Amino acid sequence: MKLYGALAEWWPLLSSPADYEEEAAFYQQTLLAACAVAPTTLLELGSGGGNNASFLKKRFAMTLVDRSAGMLSVSRGLNPECEHREGDMRSVRLGRMFDAVFIHDAISYMTSEADLRAAIETAFVHCKPGGAALFAPDHVRETFRPSTDCGGHDGAGRGLRYLEWSFDPDPSDTRCTTHYSYLLRERDGSVSVEHDASEEGLFARGDWLRILRDVGFEAGVVLFDHSDLEPGTYELFVGARAR
Repeated sequence: MKLYGALAEWWPLLSSPADYEEEAAFYQQTLLAACAVAPTTLLELGSGGGNNASFLKKRFAMTLVDRSAGMLSVSRGLNPECEHREGDMRSVRLGRMFDAVFIHDAISYMTSEADLRAAIETAFVHCKPGGAALFAPDHVRETFRPSTDCGGHDGAGRGLRYLEWSFDPDPSDTRCTTHYSYLLRERDGSVSVEHDASEEGLFARGDWLRILRDVGFEAGVVLFDHSDLEPGTYELFVGARAR
């Protein structure tokens, strides 16, 4: 996506860190409850611009991994005290383990079962026994509905507004599609328009649980009734690693 490359510097104007306070608190609570030993270190895979980390770092010593150099640059500005590493969640190996592992909506870019399994395996090999991993996909097959969203922010003389449209063009596969239109206002007042699109994974709840168990986790589902979402539509997956 352009947003993670040429347009990465615009990320904070599309998605402000302040917008993540509610969900970051829930992710922290869920990880603390899932771990058999009180966690102090947290690996976030697909950490993007670091918005969740800006809250979670208050509780955990964090290592942030993302495949986009541009997004890592944004995150370093927001979270200079955190370790940042460039890598793909399907294949990165850091050579050490963490008390907990977290993958936010970047897990949604795993569009095949092979890719999803590879990312979950990465979480497993980096998770200490007694620890847990938390996965927060945008969509699950059973609750997916076509949707639109809009928003954006102003800052430092520039502004961004976006329109987002998600739909499933082929219900027989494991993918859905999201299109974005960005209006980008520069400091001189000029406005340009960019189009972006992504394919995202759309897996059934049972597939998630099966893969988590196959990899070695004890698997579970947690519902999160976020204030901005319809109740019962946002499901998180938790994998506990036995001691």
